[in-house]
Amino acid sequence: MPLLPRVEEIYVDEGRGTEASPGQDFASRVELALAATNHLFNARNSPRYVAQVLQGVNAVATKLDRTTQPFTGVGPTELKARIGAVDLDRPLPDTAAALEELESVYLRDAIYFHDAKYAAHLNCPVVIPALVGEAILSAVNSSMDTWDQSAGATMIERRLIDWTAERLQLGTAADGVFTSGGSQSNLQALLIARNHAVAGLRQEPANTGLRLPALLDRLRIFTSEDSHFSIQKSASMLGMGFDAVISVRCAPDHRMDPAALAEAMAEAHDAGLVPMAVVATAGTTDFGAVDPLPELSALARAYGAWLHIDAAYGGGLMVSGRYRHLLDGTRLADSVTVDFHKTFFQPVSSSALLVRDRAMLRHITYYADYLNPESAALAEIPNQVDKSIQTTRRFDALKLWLTLRIMGADAIGALFDEAIDLAARVGSLLAADDDFELAAEPQLSTLVFRYRPRVDTPSGSQRMSEDASDLLNPAIRAAVFASGKAVVAGTKVAGRHYLKFTLLNAEATLEDIGQIISLLRSTGAGLVQDGLLQDEVSA
Repeated sequence: MPLLPRVEEIYVDEGRGTEASPGQDFASRVELALAATNHLFNARNSPRYVAQVLQGVNAVATKLDRTTQPFTGVGPTELKARIGAVDLDRPLPDTAAALEELESVYLRDAIYFHDAKYAAHLNCPVVIPALVGEAILSAVNSSMDTWDQSAGATMIERRLIDWTAERLQLGTAADGVFTSGGSQSNLQALLIARNHAVAGLRQEPANTGLRLPALLDRLRIFTSEDSHFSIQKSASMLGMGFDAVISVRCAPDHRMDPAALAEAMAEAHDAGLVPMAVVATAGTTDFGAVDPLPELSALARAYGAWLHIDAAYGGGLMVSGRYRHLLDGTRLADSVTVDFHKTFFQPVSSSALLVRDRAMLRHITYYADYLNPESAALAEIPNQVDKSIQTTRRFDALKLWLTLRIMGADAIGALFDEAIDLAARVGSLLAADDDFELAAEPQLSTLVFRYRPRVDTPSGSQRMSEDASDLLNPAIRAAVFASGKAVVAGTKVAGRHYLKFTLLNAEATLEDIGQIISLLRSTGAGLVQDGLLQDEVSA
């Protein structure tokens, strides 16, 4: 049989026997079950698998060819009604029909990150080698919890962890595990840090017999005011509460201020609290700021605190040809988060947590006799669940493996470098434009800015007021999103509303982003002209 059989040779009976009713007799139920086996992925059905997957691939490729903007602008009410009308209890006759329906309920109105006019969040266009990996890993469906479910996949993931640790200069004792994303990586890092700190507290005679909740009350986490929200969420989930996180002010460049950290840690220590961890950020979500890692490391060491570096965004710098030096301090970390599905151009999800001392992973190890008995660890059987807070877990490492084997690390870094360079050029463009204000100079590939033109007032021409700008900029973002012509993000700086570009598309040009800026300008001017802010503008 040829590798790619004709679709009609396979689908002549695809829809047969796919619908059942509660009153079926035994023979009908048996017939239905037998027909259902035609959909199982196995050697017998491999031609069917090839044909159906190709139909799906062709549907996506065709959609991409015909897509001219990142979004259609559809609203949630319309889309909810369209999807709600689907009767999930009545299957369609074949894959072609299902894909035709999928066009109307998903593909038509998906938000396409590959489009140059998508400039909102940390969503990257993905590389084709990773998509090949995605197809393979989902079909084979390895589960990364135990050796007897993953074998070679385990060794590939471990090799990639070693490669990443080497790039981060964490040393030969480093280890880690792939995770679902930065939030989970940060959670696991802080869980290890918490358990490590608690183990130390249990050595104090005054704490003899105290249960975990009592020991947690004194622990504190220090992180910058611009750090990721997952730090607060992690503290809550770890039983410490949101208020266990002490927010440290940033310098004007939005990097954590070491002097402010020193002051906060000294104050906590003097109050009898225990500095459990310092969380530095290598690439903040809004400003792309990389905290002064060596200085923060020195302070963490002085207080015996765990140093975690959240490099979910900035981790791609490890393969950068021009900006690698920004990550030099990662070698001092106790743990590091890296999101490959951000700046390594991988499909979600693909993240990893690295620790400098593999022995620290014992703080999250739990042995279950039916899955990963302790005897297996003693026999050096490599069960990945021993160092993960997940049990069943996808082989997401394969996507990065194929990317490195087909493209190479330097090529990945070149894509990120292009995005960083583009952000610098766009920053200069906005800084020279009287209608816009930059909140800060770009540091990686994000820009925070706002539309705040000069307006005529009774006292003469002057910048639009802060209050009017606060009303206008979210309205601009919403109107542009509803048009579907571009997608930009929004944020707040010192309580004021701003717009944000996140640039990760190496094929986007200055002209592309200039067109978004023109759209933002014309949309803002139109909203003012239509009277949205008439009272505020003329005040």
